[in-house]
Amino acid sequence: MEAATPTTDTPQSQAAPPPRLRDRYFDEVLPALTERFGYSTPMSAPRITKVTINMGVGEASRTSGVIDDAVEELATIAGQRPNVRRAKKSIAAFKIRDGMPVGCAVTLRKARMWEFLDRLITIATPRIRDFRGYNPRAFDGRGNFTLGIREQIIFPEIDYDSVKEVRGLDVTVTTTAATDEEAFELLLGLGFPFAQEGRPGAPGPDEEEAAAEEARKEEARKRAEAEQAALELLKQENPEAYAKPEPSSEPEEEGGEVGDGEAEAEEE
Repeated sequence: MEAATPTTDTPQSQAAPPPRLRDRYFDEVLPALTERFGYSTPMSAPRITKVTINMGVGEASRTSGVIDDAVEELATIAGQRPNVRRAKKSIAAFKIRDGMPVGCAVTLRKARMWEFLDRLITIATPRIRDFRGYNPRAFDGRGNFTLGIREQIIFPEIDYDSVKEVRGLDVTVTTTAATDEEAFELLLGLGFPFAQEGRPGAPGPDEEEAAAEEARKEEARKRAEAEQAALELLKQENPEAYAKPEPSSEPEEEGGEVGDGEAEAEEE
């Protein structure tokens, strides 16, 4: 009789939950965009394709170990190993030679992209000092938004005590939107805290002044037309008062006395 083989209970790996920001896009943002801009199909609505995080390290060419610290910090923030960016040409003014490391960058897509944006909006952004909203003018005209962050320590994944130097980074959100207004509505629906001033589609200070000047000109034109109509009515009611005087038929003698004096002087 064969002995039964012992069975070992191995814990099954559980699938990660779907990103909640992606679920919000499909459940709330996508129907709202389709209704507002009148897209024929949901595939025509704008969506986020990738997020690029770039950290410049200009002092890496003069100090050893700086680029390694930047790579580790960016990998901790993004959850993905970044690539080291090197100089493409030598610049003597900046003491940079061809091939020197000048920064690091990472590109996020799909689930990691949604998770990073969720952490950026809900956790990291409220930790910014004197925060007054993202700049709504930071769109490039093709639906892409770039955000500048001065300190990497706003992300809770970074241990403040282990940071040797505070560095900034740039976050670029690439979308399929055709205009800045569509991209703005997409990011606003996802929860991006934009400032009120300078939003795409809203009239700016120059446009408001131009509209006010145009309104003043229109009001002055209407006032002039009303005054001209009142004058014409008065002329019809009392034509004698506004009639032009007829020129006199008798010629006027100009300088008669001076002429007589000149004649007497000539006779003498």
